[in-house]
Formats: sequence, C-alpha cells, structure tokens
Amino acid sequence: MIFYMMYFVLGLLIGSFLNVVIYRLPRMLEQQWKEECIQLFQLPAAQAQTTTSLNLCLPASHCPQCQKPLSWFENIPLFSFLFLKGRCRFCQTRISLQYPLVEVVTALLFVLCAWRFGVENELWLLAGFVFFSYLIALSVIDWQTQLLPDQLTLSLLWLGLLLNWHGGFVSLNDAVLGAAFGYISLWLVYWGFKIATGKEGLGYGDFKLLAALGAWVGWQLLPLIILLGSLIGAVVGITQMIRLKRGKEIPFAFGPYLAMAGGIVLLFGKQIMNAYLQFYY
Repeated sequence: MIFYMMYFVLGLLIGSFLNVVIYRLPRMLEQQWKEECIQLFQLPAAQAQTTTSLNLCLPASHCPQCQKPLSWFENIPLFSFLFLKGRCRFCQTRISLQYPLVEVVTALLFVLCAWRFGVENELWLLAGFVFFSYLIALSVIDWQTQLLPDQLTLSLLWLGLLLNWHGGFVSLNDAVLGAAFGYISLWLVYWGFKIATGKEGLGYGDFKLLAALGAWVGWQLLPLIILLGSLIGAVVGITQMIRLKRGKEIPFAFGPYLAMAGGIVLLFGKQIMNAYLQFYY
C-alpha cells in the first residue's frame, strides 16, 4: 500500500509539471513561429520585439490574469487548489479545473500502472509512467488547440523504439512495423477522405501519434487502437453535437481518443484480443 501512495504523490508532482507543458508548449511554438516569420519577412527591429522569452522553466509560475508570481505553497499539487478554493490569492480569478484534474488523473494512472505491471518491474513501471505522461500532455494540448506538437509525438515514438530495442513490450521488429503501419494507415485515410470530399479530416499530428503508439505496442494491436479510438471519439462527438446543438462545424480533435485507446491497449490490449478470439473461435 505504501508504494501505491508514493506513486500517487509522484503522479501529482508529474501532473503539476504536465500542466506547465500543456500551458506553455503551444505558446512557445507560437513564439517560435512568429520569430521565424519576422526573420523570413525581414521586419524592422522595432516590430521584431513583439514577444517575451518563454520556456518550460522561465518565467516562474504566476497567475495568467494578474501576473503575480506564485509562492511555494501555491505550487503544491492539488492541495493548493483546495486551499485557495479554486481562486487566485491576489485577483480572485477562478483557477481552471484543468490543473487539479490533470494532476489527479496522472496520479491515478501511475497507481494503475503500478497495479498492472507490479512495483517490482521497475523498467516497465517507469516506461508506463513516461508513456501516460506523454499521452496526458498530448491529449489536453490537442483538445485545446487541435495541435499535436512534434516535440512530443516524435520523442514518444523514439522512446518506444528504444524501449523495445531488446524486447520491452514487444520485439523491435514489431515496434518498427507498428510505427510504420501506424503512420501509413492514417495517412491513407487522410488522402482518401480528402480526395473524396476535398476536405481534411485528420491532421499530420494524428499520423505521428499513431506511429508512436505503434512503436510502443507493436503493429498487431494497431487495429484495436483505431477501433477503440474511433468508438470513443464517436460517442464523445455525438454527445457534444447533442449538447451544443451544433453540427459538423464543431472542431474535432482525434488525438485525445487515440491516446485513450493507446493507454487502454498498453495496459490491457493482449487480454482484450485474447478474450475476443476466445469468444469468436
């Protein structure tokens, strides 16, 4: 029990850092794109000074509304939100529920990994922590911005290949094929849909995310990821349309549902496939 409590606390701490990544990485990319445009169009120096330097470490944590820096106790994961009653200590602006939710979800997934892989399997446990940390960050960023940053998708892909170099979750051959087939499968869907309708139904980030998931779980489980991701996405999408009373114009991010499916498959994919085969055969 003590190990589960430790992993829960570790998950809260990592979740707090993931909130930083979720908030800052899209803004860092936007800043980078602006700087590249300034250089490309050779704008005057006065126009070039339009952004403040931003990275994952600086500036220190602060309220986005009033810009007041946060004290140490306001950075304690989850408990600071409860202590402050969900509001900024200075300007009383509501703090987004995203912050405690990301922390709690991360903590619960860390505990789930410990239960599923066993606390004695340090490599698999660490791999599970890294895998779900990436998926949480990617899911929330995609949900908010319809963007899946290469910095996350590609590094997740390479980590999967390295993990399976000498047989982690799957063999290296299965991991390489999983990465290739994952990318190609959604690439074909993208172009088929675009040729048929003239519209883009997916983003290139979705291809890279599925390739990364394939690098972790192997090519054999890719159909299950696509099936589960599509089912979850369809349920959530239809629910949104009914709730908002809007149609196809609602922006739809497929990344969170691929991530959910990838997490389920990493933990229980082989059991799901075995149950399916036993039921039908």
